Amino acid sequence: MPELPEVEVVRRGLQNHVAGRKISQVEVFHPRSIRRHLPGALDFAGRLVGREMVAARRRGKYLWVDLGSGEAVLAHLGMSGQMLVQPPGAPDEKHLRVRFTFADGGPELRFVDQRTFGGLSVEEMVEVDGVSLPEPVAHIARDPMDPAFDQDAAAHALRRKRTEVKRALLDQTLVSGIGNIYADEALWRTRLHWARATDKLSAAKAHSLLSAAADVMNEALEVGGTSFDALYVNINGQSGYFDRSLAAYGQEGKPCPRCGRPIRREPFMNRSSFSCPRCQPHPPGFSG
Repeated sequence: MPELPEVEVVRRGLQNHVAGRKISQVEVFHPRSIRRHLPGALDFAGRLVGREMVAARRRGKYLWVDLGSGEAVLAHLGMSGQMLVQPPGAPDEKHLRVRFTFADGGPELRFVDQRTFGGLSVEEMVEVDGVSLPEPVAHIARDPMDPAFDQDAAAHALRRKRTEVKRALLDQTLVSGIGNIYADEALWRTRLHWARATDKLSAAKAHSLLSAAADVMNEALEVGGTSFDALYVNINGQSGYFDRSLAAYGQEGKPCPRCGRPIRREPFMNRSSFSCPRCQPHPPGFSG
């Protein structure tokens, strides 16, 4: 699933290519792609035609286009959702689900989703701490790249949790935007094993971990995010290149860039976690 840097790459592309443009037509080609919009396809299209896409916004891994007047188009990218900008008349993608045409006759916006786990919906906006958010996103915490992110408060909340540190990092109500990839990379940078107890972390270590998460995501953003296959692309269909810089995630058996010991893979929450056995030793009492 796309994480914060990948979603931010898409957000920037949307801001540059669709913000300020008026929608003239909306075509829904697959009902699953607007299943979260409960009134259905006709209502979805009817509420958008004639509306202006004011700005593309994000919180953590959640992306939306502000429509003004207290509404937004919320995009759930899921496992394979893509927002693509294409010239009018370009061949339809095999998995094209929703098309937005604009009054200026310029490039279309297309939602393409091979696995149909993602989708779009029109949502009401609500005020949370002085910020307007789509109602389904109201419970999501700020992310480490947010200018208003309070690292002191996040570090304190992290240490108050009684769980494994990686589980806490993935809790989007605690700190948003960090997924499996960047959690493993931040833990590697701070020499923490994923099963380390959060209540055993020092304040300094909690701050270091959150700073490492911000650093690694900023570095990924500079090269377009992490793309392991053709499903993770920007609005022009281009892949990111941060997978070439990963130290731990997906590197099983390869030498740790710091000490040379082979990176290990361990089961974690129906997924995998990658770490260095020397730099990130198991915490006391770890049973695997």
